[in-house]
Amino acid sequence: MIRRFIRVNERIHTPQVRLIGPDANQLGVVAIQKALELADQYELDLVEVVPNADPPVCRIIDFSKFKYDEEKKEREAKKHQKQGKLKEIRLKPNIDDHDYETKLKQVISFLKKKDKVKINLFFRGRQMEHLDLGRKVLDRFILDLANDGQVEKLPSLDGRIMYFVIAPK
Repeated sequence: MIRRFIRVNERIHTPQVRLIGPDANQLGVVAIQKALELADQYELDLVEVVPNADPPVCRIIDFSKFKYDEEKKEREAKKHQKQGKLKEIRLKPNIDDHDYETKLKQVISFLKKKDKVKINLFFRGRQMEHLDLGRKVLDRFILDLANDGQVEKLPSLDGRIMYFVIAPK
């Protein structure tokens, strides 16, 4: 949560403020003492809502309700943010059919949770001479995942690892 200091009542030190009443109507630019008196009349707080303006904008509202509404807006904004994670799956070029199906189901479940997936294919020893076998496995993955995701980074070789990244549709 973003914590910012909000000045209230006597903590507002500017000589004049642009005042907004409790029923959201503009009361114009007034002296700070007059604004504080008006807030007392309504038995509410004088809250600085736009401190950077010239003169600062203040509202006559209940401060605890204002704080609650601000926190509620932040929570709502946080809900709509996507905290996307990058999941990784490790394979070898000589993967068996059942193992392949298991890994495929795992990738599909990650994609349904809106996570990106990096699929790594590791070559060991003499397997480096048969990069085409690894490429076939990755191409098969891409074909099988065409309905669930879209390839974000095409397969490429990085040392002994061939990999690609797939994102949810």
